[in-house]
Amino acid sequence: MKQVAILAYDGVAFFELACAVELFALPRPEFANWYQSRVVTFDHTDLTSTAGIGLRTEVVDSLANVDLLLIPSWPVRQNQIPQRVSEAVCNLHKQGKQILSFCSGAFLLGYLGLLNGRKATTHWRYADLFQELFPSVQYQHDVLYVMHQDIGCSAGSAAAIDLGLEQIRQDFGLEMANTVAQRLVMSPHRKGGQSQFVAAPMPKQYNPISPILDWATSHISSPFTVADMAAQASMSRRSFDRHFRQHVGCSPKQWLIGQRIDHARQLLQETGFDIERVAGHSGFESATALRHHFRQQLGVSPRQYRDQFGH
Repeated sequence: MKQVAILAYDGVAFFELACAVELFALPRPEFANWYQSRVVTFDHTDLTSTAGIGLRTEVVDSLANVDLLLIPSWPVRQNQIPQRVSEAVCNLHKQGKQILSFCSGAFLLGYLGLLNGRKATTHWRYADLFQELFPSVQYQHDVLYVMHQDIGCSAGSAAAIDLGLEQIRQDFGLEMANTVAQRLVMSPHRKGGQSQFVAAPMPKQYNPISPILDWATSHISSPFTVADMAAQASMSRRSFDRHFRQHVGCSPKQWLIGQRIDHARQLLQETGFDIERVAGHSGFESATALRHHFRQQLGVSPRQYRDQFGH
């Protein structure tokens, strides 16, 4: 069972702390295997978070036996890091353990020098200061999060959820990450400069388009078109497009490509199919079409995706 520590300190950002707790410390009896998480602090005084909310956490002197450390936030101007925090985080990093920072939490990693030569990001309002303070970091603009080897950084408050879901996907797979996303009622598409998202399940609420969504997902390996979906719904193309946007929130073409990409991602992760076969089983007309849409939506090629996430 993976041991998780969520770092708190006096003045920690409450929302980001709550995101870490919701993602990693919430009991999930539906899973046989899950994280064992603690909220910890190195401060031997009473803690308050933003808005003066009091916190009761576990006081520790080290991060021994921790597999994953979450840093919800950090004061952007606090470059004098308490020695116990510095030693514990650096020792954890030397052991090759995973570290995730949410929003301004990247500043702690920057001050400790752990991001030098790496890709990283933080909230856009801190971007100029971050780059000024840490010129050796390869700062990434316009992304929701960055995962570079054993360190991940989210771009802002809500993007912490996207980064956390990606960590869950890496640890437990796409299906469990989707289950967590569904419980959070996450949107299926969260776009930064590139589309970085865990494919969330379709909404459970019934609407007139629901049967067509079910039909389409059950036939996703077949090369049908939006016109075929409209015919299946016994609607004209124009009427179908209008109803689809009204009930789903995007065009049917966007939705269909997204579903095909999701299916291709799963095949790339779980099978040894070559790219042509993945394309065929995902309903794309060719491997070229798959590569085009894959790079357009995810910012990487199918082969790069498999190299990073395949098993």
